[in-house]
Amino acid sequence: MSELIDSIFHSIRGGEQKWLLLFDIDGTLVDTGGRGMAALRKAALDIFQNEGPELDLAGSTDLGIFENICQHFDVRADQELSHHFFETYHRHLEASLENHPNEGQVIAGAREILEHLSPKSSAQLALLTGNTAPGAAIKLRHYGLHSYFPFGAYGSDQADRNLLGPIALERALASTGHSFDPSQTLIIGDTPKDISCAHAMGARCLAVATGKFTKSELQDAGGDWVLSSLLDLDFLNR
Repeated sequence: MSELIDSIFHSIRGGEQKWLLLFDIDGTLVDTGGRGMAALRKAALDIFQNEGPELDLAGSTDLGIFENICQHFDVRADQELSHHFFETYHRHLEASLENHPNEGQVIAGAREILEHLSPKSSAQLALLTGNTAPGAAIKLRHYGLHSYFPFGAYGSDQADRNLLGPIALERALASTGHSFDPSQTLIIGDTPKDISCAHAMGARCLAVATGKFTKSELQDAGGDWVLSSLLDLDFLNR
């Protein structure tokens, strides 16, 4: 299976076709050591005087998480409250990452693939993430990965992750002037929701078992290619 996905990256290296590569963040590029969860709980405590419900962050959008928290507290998730909540969350997230510098890490293979592909004119790197745009920037700056991604589709754009694919395509066109077809698009993520998002837009998904889901679970979810790690890509080992 790795040979099939390697063929895509080899075509990128050879400039045979231009690809849009949409990366998830948490569990795919970085592991924050629970700092995102801690910041969400602190934001809920500040605003609702309670840490709120148990949260499933894997593949979820931040806007969807906010709506679930509001539902738990039986309050309306309006624009004013959303702005206040995320402003508070971003403040806690930045502080939490700075105050716990040794609790997170860049996931093995992530920096290597970005460094390898970013100079390639046939590879357009971007984000498709459940993080808000400011939250994504905070995390990527903290781990030194922000310069690789000029644009993205974010969990502040839509609560439903499956609606982010078309947004990513629109922003790719606006940013690069190139109209990418879904068949020229690859989502790289670590959850079944990344796989569903890719298929909803007509793209394919490279799923990596570097988050909470096993290879078997990602295969069962329909991952087009499933690897234990990005380091399993053959071209990174040459």
